[in-house]
Amino acid sequence: MAGEATQVIDQKELWGGGRSPFSVSYGKLMMWFFLISDALSFGGFLTALGFQRHHLANEWPITEQIFTHFPFTHAHIPLLYVAFMTFILIISSVTMVLAVEAGHRMDRKGVIKWMAFTVLGGAIFLGSQAWEWKTFIAGPDGLIETWGDNATLFRNFYGQGTSATNPVEGPQLYANFFFFITGFHGTHVFSGVILNLLVLIRAIQGWYDKRGHYEMVEKVGLYWHFVDLVWVFVFTFFYLV
Repeated sequence: MAGEATQVIDQKELWGGGRSPFSVSYGKLMMWFFLISDALSFGGFLTALGFQRHHLANEWPITEQIFTHFPFTHAHIPLLYVAFMTFILIISSVTMVLAVEAGHRMDRKGVIKWMAFTVLGGAIFLGSQAWEWKTFIAGPDGLIETWGDNATLFRNFYGQGTSATNPVEGPQLYANFFFFITGFHGTHVFSGVILNLLVLIRAIQGWYDKRGHYEMVEKVGLYWHFVDLVWVFVFTFFYLV
């Protein structure tokens, strides 16, 4: 009930046998359970992508012919910006490792510094993905104002031709998978940025020093590493293969 003090459960009572499974805390164990279930979701989506790509191999668009743009330039550079996004996300995973290591040493300033870089990396990735979506929607002519007309332009340019009565499935499914899979992953990145930002704010306030440990940094770190790892698979199976 509201107003009552929070009851602290003894570790022996919490775990029954007196020792946690795999010698990890309850919070980290539950995070692992969540990540395993989430991995199955991503695995299902990528499997469906692979099945449809194989089924519609003759109609499937070539990714290198679609993602050729780079901000502030009109050069034809296939997949370079996607590679940049991947690099930023991997670097943010490195900064998260450094934040966790600083937390083990109870180094508050180190945690704040590396968590800030991690949040920045995630924000850059999200902004880059928003730009990539806008570019994809704009289509071959590069004008987002003609989005409605580009539905046909996209199918004609990247598919094998179409008509009003017999649309090509490949480009349509490609677009559906692109927005769904990258959007689903982007939602995870956005959630991770928010969680990391909250942890950063609490670290600045000295909240974890009062608790005597930085385990929360480890828990959000597990989630962030998972998000980075999933993107490596998305990048490989959607953009490269």
